[in-house]
Amino acid sequence: MKPKTYKESIKLPDGRVITIETGKLAKQAHGSVVVQMGNAMLLCTVVSNYESSNLDFLPLTVDYREKFAAAGRYPGGFFKREARPSDGEILTMRIVDRVLRPLFPKDYHAETQVMIQLMSHDENVMPDSLAGLAASAAIQLSDLPFECPISEVRVARIKDDFIINPSRSQLLESDIDMVVGASKDSVMMVEGEMKEVSEEEMASAIKFAHEAIKVQIEAQEKLAKAYGKKEIRDYETSDINEELEKKIYDLTYEKCYKIAKKGTSKKERGSAFAELKEELKSNFTEEELEEFGEMINEYYRKAEKNAIRELTLSEGIRLDGRKTSEIRPIWCEVDYLPSTHGSSIFSRGETQALATVTLGTSREANKIDMPSFEGEEKFYLHYNFPPFCTGEARPLRGTSRREIGHGNLAQRGLKGVIPESCPYTVRLVSEVLESNGSSSMATVCAGTMALMDAGVQISSPVSGIAMGLISDGKRYAVLSDILGDEDHLGDMDFKVTGTYKGITACQMDIKIKGLSYEILVKALKQAKDGRLHILDKLTETIEKPNSEVKPHSPKMITRRIPNEFIGPFIGPGGKVIQELQKETGCTIVINEDSETEEGIVEILGTDQDGIERVLTKIDSLLFKPEKGNSYKVKVIKILDFGAVVEYVDAPGNEVLLHISEIAWERTEDVNKVFKIGDLLDVKYFGIDPRTRKEKVSRKALLKKPERN
Repeated sequence: MKPKTYKESIKLPDGRVITIETGKLAKQAHGSVVVQMGNAMLLCTVVSNYESSNLDFLPLTVDYREKFAAAGRYPGGFFKREARPSDGEILTMRIVDRVLRPLFPKDYHAETQVMIQLMSHDENVMPDSLAGLAASAAIQLSDLPFECPISEVRVARIKDDFIINPSRSQLLESDIDMVVGASKDSVMMVEGEMKEVSEEEMASAIKFAHEAIKVQIEAQEKLAKAYGKKEIRDYETSDINEELEKKIYDLTYEKCYKIAKKGTSKKERGSAFAELKEELKSNFTEEELEEFGEMINEYYRKAEKNAIRELTLSEGIRLDGRKTSEIRPIWCEVDYLPSTHGSSIFSRGETQALATVTLGTSREANKIDMPSFEGEEKFYLHYNFPPFCTGEARPLRGTSRREIGHGNLAQRGLKGVIPESCPYTVRLVSEVLESNGSSSMATVCAGTMALMDAGVQISSPVSGIAMGLISDGKRYAVLSDILGDEDHLGDMDFKVTGTYKGITACQMDIKIKGLSYEILVKALKQAKDGRLHILDKLTETIEKPNSEVKPHSPKMITRRIPNEFIGPFIGPGGKVIQELQKETGCTIVINEDSETEEGIVEILGTDQDGIERVLTKIDSLLFKPEKGNSYKVKVIKILDFGAVVEYVDAPGNEVLLHISEIAWERTEDVNKVFKIGDLLDVKYFGIDPRTRKEKVSRKALLKKPERN
């Protein structure tokens, strides 16, 4: 018997429709929905164990995968099976996780898994913009403890008009591309890129997205009501001991306040708080520590957090002694690594990034092969966060999701200033060497300088800053250039990158409910002051891009040739181009431009002479003598019936000078007239209709002897 299904529809401002359906698929999951927009369909399931784990946090896994069958394609690779998630899939997992995680109860520790799968693809729908809606809708149909429904949308702006969930082609025309996650009354997450927009314009985009999200949340609530909202499951909650909490507060709060007020370094501060914690434990017996150990740790952390927050709210003083809008000391250096194509160091307080730039041909472009998108990036950024940067020793497990996310944010902040005319593929790598406060924003700053040091003609330098917010509902403080500790104890963590003109990228995680747009704009404007201060420091170190690449860096020259010449240039089996690369030391890449029916030849080399030889070869290939004109040629081979000559201005272009065209008088032996290497002038007559070959003549340029 066909199962009973429940469906709700959501109408977008431009008339397009999203549907949420449940009851047909994956019924053994604790909650499951199919979200559809156009032909794009996502299946989302949620399952959570009924037994609590032994961990002191929520072991939540958000997994997003795009099935190649959804786009009628085969996976690449030998096994023809989907394997590890792509960077694009990981980035979608992160934007969903960041909104969901804070809405589970802090004492809910059951293993929980949210799985989102693209089952059908529509080229006019970007599926990642539907993932948050699908996840929340599935949770609403389950018995999981979850504070309230949420949703996420992508917002773009084209010619001053905002669009919800644009297509990829529409994004190409847009100057704003943001994903916004929110509940009915609060914006919780923002991530995106812009083309140097103002703080007010960014806030307007967030407002527009939030209104669309409210409609999607209402649809979820209607679906859950029609389906029959399940009673929330019972789970093992944390014990509350108010007497113990007060005792710990009385013993530690004032001392935490004094330690925080000293304005010491991360190491000194950490040692002082650790000593205080040990002192606290001395007030309890071994039996009490055994029984209440976790509770003591939790209440101490709460007292420490409250003391640090109160210090900032009441006195405007921060952990390291700075004022709320003060930026830590900055020093910068460029051209630090002698063998790289570009390098820089950016240090701000206890955060340091070393950036390198490598220049290459289109062959080095980053290939993207996802069911929902195929393409390549000619500028890409890799971010590495080794354990030593925080003074830790831990196993290396490959590139983490955090590294992918932070690298993507920095890349989005910088890519808008890379000109389309840049002939190179540019790889920027950031090695975080120290970290205490946003290393992703240090990556943007170091990356800007490394690009300029490499001679990449960026349109404008970009800086980045991490901001925080502390509020008790009545008072609030916006913190510029936050420390790692301030990130954890604050109510908002937001990172903003931009030029002197405006914002290029942002990432926000807002933990406070009902944050007003007035406070948001104020925070963004304070971030602008910080960004401009940092930009001034960057441009003091390197004011503008170097006019040329470094002597040891490859020079890139591009030339266009008609498609019919590509084959001769490559040669049979690639013989001609391979020999040319070997002789000149250059890398030569040829791409076809289908629109102009031309080949784009990229010549990359460090030796200018080698590059010139490749260009000469191309000029020679394209050389077309004009009928009636005279040309200088060189004898390269002597035959019984003439001489093979080469155009001096087009080496490699050969033509036969027939024995009958050498002189007016009969030539008996060509060797008696020419030797190899002789230079002479010939006249070009075009294609001889009798032989169907090109005809040149020396005698046509000689005076015809008079007959006796």
